[in-house]
Amino acid sequence: MAKMVSPDAISTILANPSPDSSSDLPEIIVQVVDLKPTGNRYMFSANDGKMKIKGILQSSLSSEVISGSIQNLGLIRIIDYTLNDIPTKNEKYLIVTKCEVVSPALEVEYKAEVKSEDTGIVLKPRQEETGIVLKPKQEYQTKSAAQIVHEQSGNMAPTARMAMTRRIQPLVSLNPYQGNWTIKVRVTSKGNMRTYKNARGEGCVFNVELTDEDGTQIQATMFNEAAKKFFDKFELGKVYYISKGTLRVANKQFKTVQNDYEMNLNENSQVEEASNEEAFIPEIKFNFVPIDELGPYVNGRELVDVIGVVQSVSPTMSIRRKSNNETVPKRDITIADETKKTVVVSLWNDLATHVGQELLDMADKSPVVAIKSLKVGDFQGVSLSALSKSNIVVNPDLPEAKKLRSWYDSEGKETSLASIGSGMSPSAKSGARSMYTDRVSLLHITSNLSLGEEKPVFFSLKAYISFIKPDQTMWYRACKTCNKKVTEAFGSGYWCEGCQKNDAECSLRYIMALKVSDASGEAWLSTFNDQAEKILGCSADELDKLKSEEGETAYQMKLKEATWVPHLFRVSVAQQEYNNEKRQRITVRAIAPVDYAAESKYLLEEMSKMNIAM
Repeated sequence: MAKMVSPDAISTILANPSPDSSSDLPEIIVQVVDLKPTGNRYMFSANDGKMKIKGILQSSLSSEVISGSIQNLGLIRIIDYTLNDIPTKNEKYLIVTKCEVVSPALEVEYKAEVKSEDTGIVLKPRQEETGIVLKPKQEYQTKSAAQIVHEQSGNMAPTARMAMTRRIQPLVSLNPYQGNWTIKVRVTSKGNMRTYKNARGEGCVFNVELTDEDGTQIQATMFNEAAKKFFDKFELGKVYYISKGTLRVANKQFKTVQNDYEMNLNENSQVEEASNEEAFIPEIKFNFVPIDELGPYVNGRELVDVIGVVQSVSPTMSIRRKSNNETVPKRDITIADETKKTVVVSLWNDLATHVGQELLDMADKSPVVAIKSLKVGDFQGVSLSALSKSNIVVNPDLPEAKKLRSWYDSEGKETSLASIGSGMSPSAKSGARSMYTDRVSLLHITSNLSLGEEKPVFFSLKAYISFIKPDQTMWYRACKTCNKKVTEAFGSGYWCEGCQKNDAECSLRYIMALKVSDASGEAWLSTFNDQAEKILGCSADELDKLKSEEGETAYQMKLKEATWVPHLFRVSVAQQEYNNEKRQRITVRAIAPVDYAAESKYLLEEMSKMNIAM
């Protein structure tokens, strides 16, 4: 019959893991089995009667499944695909990027004829095993992949025919060990050209955030000649074909998108605008953080996604920036979720005037909003602020939105809601609550090396500062406006990347390591400016002046005065990689002197718990 699975189709795929457009491959028709959804895509197993291989249909093919064209147990002709290795599972994965339907569902799973090696007799499966009987009786004309491409491209313009012959790979399929690849992506964020100066010399750099039609993102960075070549080429919002780049494992400390890899483009990379072709709007992928779990992200580098029901929308305000005296529009919205907590989200510029106005007009209906890429600040304890890369979707068609709407309509609107920042003291930033909450010994932290593997965890300590290393890097040069690190500008002054300006002067801010001890042991803690000033009793500028004017002896005496003094610490514990080795990083988030009355009360409460337990 014409509507048969191609013999040895899986073997053909395995032998040609990454065919180019000119490959003269035999026709590949397989049966779709075990078809099931996963997110916005569909997973399946490709079956040729002899072998199977796990695969996934690219999201652009999901509509074919939803409409019923691609069916479980049906036949498809695979026109374009990528075969990926999964080293952790020691198996291969088929990503189908283009296919056409050959047949609707067969009665059962197809099994090929098997020839007995002993007798040479062909053993035919029973009729009910072959799966040749079709439910609907329809005739399909079998065509090769080359014929299909030729027919589809015959009347197209030259640029469109070129686009069809490209093998476009989804970002999710890329890894550092691949050779040639081409991606089709939209520029969803573009940074400014920056200059740098280090031990290896001077140069310039800029980066872009790229998103494909599946919503997968990756950050691409260009240095020096590549930066000059592509800075004007890349325009925000446009779609490009990119090839001849390299991938490497992303630096988790600086990455701004959810991807294990980051891309580097050099002067030999190819970037071509996808003009005169059908563009796409990237599907936004969210990784929601519940409102009551925002504390650990305060003042961190990591951006968050949230979803909530709009409780209130403020009028537009005009805010004057300190950096350049420019006036920008701002609007605050308050959202709530099932944790019964609320948080204020600040919208700026176009988000404030356009989406913000839309939310104000429909505020009485309590719309659900999903917001991607928000910075978590410490205003009023915990607050959120939109960035230029932030995306807002009103009443999204998401399972989380439907669940949230159901909760709000049934009980949320009548429930008493509290702000996530209410009742938090200044020391409660970054997930802290009280200096007597989660009190542990140093040994509890240092003996448990798995703490903070997935996300930072928080504890309180009572310990003595036992040593401050005098020859460490005690501070960094900071912008007087935003406190971010500055670099020496060409000529004179200091360049601030955050404020995008050059200043004649800068300030010093502490970044200090200190050793603390308690009855159980000792540990090294990382301390930043505000906490270090409380420990040393002076600013970094004052300590630097003391060192330069009165000498090394006076400087070391100042550090020694701060040792063997008891403090209450609120710390975060996280894992960091250094030279491919995981290490524990303990960071001071808040510090306070010992209040002996409160400490005595705490100890009495702990003793009473021990008596009850006994």
